[in-house]
Amino acid sequence: MDISRRSLIAGAAGAAGLGAAALAGAAPASAEPIPEGLNPRGLAGLFPDRRYSLKVPELYAPVPEVPQHSKVVIIGSGFGASVSALRLTQAGEQVTMLERGSLWPNDPWRQTFANDALPDGRGYWFRKSFTGITGIPVFFDSFGGVLDVTDYQNIQVWRGAAVGGGSVVFTGALLQPEQRFFEAVFGGTVSYAEMNAKYYPLARKMLAASPMPDDVYNSAPFGHSRVWDAQARKAGYTPQRIDSIFNWNVVRQELAGGSRKSAIVGDSNLGNSNGAKYDLNQNYLAQAKSTGKLSIHSRHVVHSVGQQPDGRYWIDVEIIEPGGRTVKSKRVTCDRLFLGAGSIGTSELLVKARATGALAHLNDHVGEGWGSNGSAALVRTFSGSEGLTQASPSASRVLDESGLPVTLENWYVPGLPLNIGLIGSLGLVLDSQRASFRYDSASGKVILDWPAGGNDEAVKAMRAVHNKIAAANYVPVGFPPLAQDVNASFTGHPLGGAVLGKVSDSYGRVSGHKGLYVMDGAGMPGSAGTVNPSLTITALAERAIENIISEGI
Repeated sequence: MDISRRSLIAGAAGAAGLGAAALAGAAPASAEPIPEGLNPRGLAGLFPDRRYSLKVPELYAPVPEVPQHSKVVIIGSGFGASVSALRLTQAGEQVTMLERGSLWPNDPWRQTFANDALPDGRGYWFRKSFTGITGIPVFFDSFGGVLDVTDYQNIQVWRGAAVGGGSVVFTGALLQPEQRFFEAVFGGTVSYAEMNAKYYPLARKMLAASPMPDDVYNSAPFGHSRVWDAQARKAGYTPQRIDSIFNWNVVRQELAGGSRKSAIVGDSNLGNSNGAKYDLNQNYLAQAKSTGKLSIHSRHVVHSVGQQPDGRYWIDVEIIEPGGRTVKSKRVTCDRLFLGAGSIGTSELLVKARATGALAHLNDHVGEGWGSNGSAALVRTFSGSEGLTQASPSASRVLDESGLPVTLENWYVPGLPLNIGLIGSLGLVLDSQRASFRYDSASGKVILDWPAGGNDEAVKAMRAVHNKIAAANYVPVGFPPLAQDVNASFTGHPLGGAVLGKVSDSYGRVSGHKGLYVMDGAGMPGSAGTVNPSLTITALAERAIENIISEGI
């Protein structure tokens, strides 16, 4: 996600934990019907499906059931999957796309998504509570929301669960890594010169990447961004304006009162109801659907994949309602299978398939090379700024190479209903920590072996830069006792598990299985080179699908 991606320094300030628990009701919805008078949220709290069908009736529209056989199936609908869908349909292929999450609508005035400050079930993928990074739980209905928070030992992973994947929940930053960092990550597997000349510009154009305009930057909701830049300059850094996926005209409409406030009040990690975030539903997927050759099957959860003796691939799918009830389970087949379920989803499918023999020719590199992109959330206090709230689009970053290369990005503090003088940063470090997935036959689950203290070196590097900025401005770090100065207990940038040049060739063709491809962040070797990964995932997918279409499987 870039996810995105992270619905909480929410907790970092404590407001999402404290505010949501106090204002939204701190008790989870009961599984048993109880009299309305005993439930402070009324009947809507007892029946989340009824509650959300009134708020977002579009979620309950019938979805087309996946056909029994397709020539091409894409699993997932994030950056790599959407690139694949567009280019394959433009090449004349009929494409079936399977996405576990729902298709969410945008509306300039209606709140279709949950907001970061007071989340409800629309925010999270089948969780009844979210502790976040403060230890203070927030409770809500269990529902098929847009952000999947997966708990592994020693790390929590945040990822998208919606049509559009991570583009719905990421912060919107679209950065290209410096050549030296890209080559440190990929070695000679992928040419930076080729990426820089063709595929990064193409991805940037398709996603309409652009820096924050001065009129937006100078508006009240971005006062925290200006304070962040001023503090960085005082410490000797030169902030660089970064490209973003946000539609600045929609942001301007919010500022002028022409649209319901979303981006300018800090909505992002759980989606932007008014479409301020120019997500994949507005570009790649929209263009692919316009060809008439893409069918998107939302609420189709893929559990397993394998290959038949005749070479066709099989896929076990569970079709669910928005509230989670299973409608149908079925096995379908395809001739060519593109995996775009993200680092976690794709890695889990491949690791399980190798362990069970469903994909018998996968090599020993499957499941290896996973990393967190060296990411963490950082916070400083006593840094007052203009504006009652903090807007979500990120304006700038600084780069420090005095030790491990560190990027700090200007970030808002998600989950705050009010601006209380906290300054948030997203930290990204070029670190070497990697982990592997393994299949546990007893539970039938895929486990990520992330070591305790796996981000210690990255945290040390980020803390040095953070402390330097804080000291130069005479402000404290952290928000005791609720938030650490640097928190690396989670990542919104899961990368690796099916690394290019290891599990596949450099274009994503999986070794040993003709017609099987990896097209997402699973192919990246655990790091994006001190930047958010979404632009690189998109560019790599453009490069890969061009080669696959031109040269065949």
